[in-house]
Amino acid sequence: RSYARAQTGLIEIENTHNMAGGTITPPEQMEEICDRAHERGIPVHLDGARIFNAAVALGRSVAEMTRKVDSIMFCLSKGLCAPVGSMLVGSAEFIEHARSVRKALGGGMRQAGILAAAGIIAIRDMPKRLHEDHANARALAERLREIPRLKVYPEKVKTNIVAVDISATGLSSAQMLARFRQKSLIAGTVNDSILRFLTHKDVSRQDCEAAATIVAAVCRQVGGSAAGS
Repeated sequence: RSYARAQTGLIEIENTHNMAGGTITPPEQMEEICDRAHERGIPVHLDGARIFNAAVALGRSVAEMTRKVDSIMFCLSKGLCAPVGSMLVGSAEFIEHARSVRKALGGGMRQAGILAAAGIIAIRDMPKRLHEDHANARALAERLREIPRLKVYPEKVKTNIVAVDISATGLSSAQMLARFRQKSLIAGTVNDSILRFLTHKDVSRQDCEAAATIVAAVCRQVGGSAAGS
């Protein structure tokens, strides 16, 4: 034990991992991390914003995916489609403390029942359709792979996030996104050379096809400009 270094007080795991293209940490690995952390008296928190996507992709229950973690946050408004909201889950003692912290920080809402109703529907009904988002993401990845100078690996698309390496186009992520926006296509970034596309309930297979068509057109335009220069 080194007293000259800060001691670990918390281990946090993100599952699925957003910036790694929606990759999944399997429950067996989660449990191993938890066991080792607990042996050292270290709690484990799960950033499970998309934990339902992970569970659906693996054919496991969320309970299995989170069995040994000490606390969990999951989002109601991403794949589960609620208009707003997240859930914090933990022991009664933990939640009581979280409520006091929330109050101290100015949190809390009045008459939030209408939002809670949407959250209940999100938890009850929406996980069963997440496989559609995953299938659409894979279909999008397959189409994007056909576009010259883009690096896309459909076999790595496990959930609803598609990472696209655009470094061979000669444009930065910001430059590429600006061209997309001119054609009403919105995407995100991982870094200056990797874009990310996400699918959800309001993105259909036809939308994925349209997005791929726009990306192909932009890449052709970029290629033509480079050739002309």
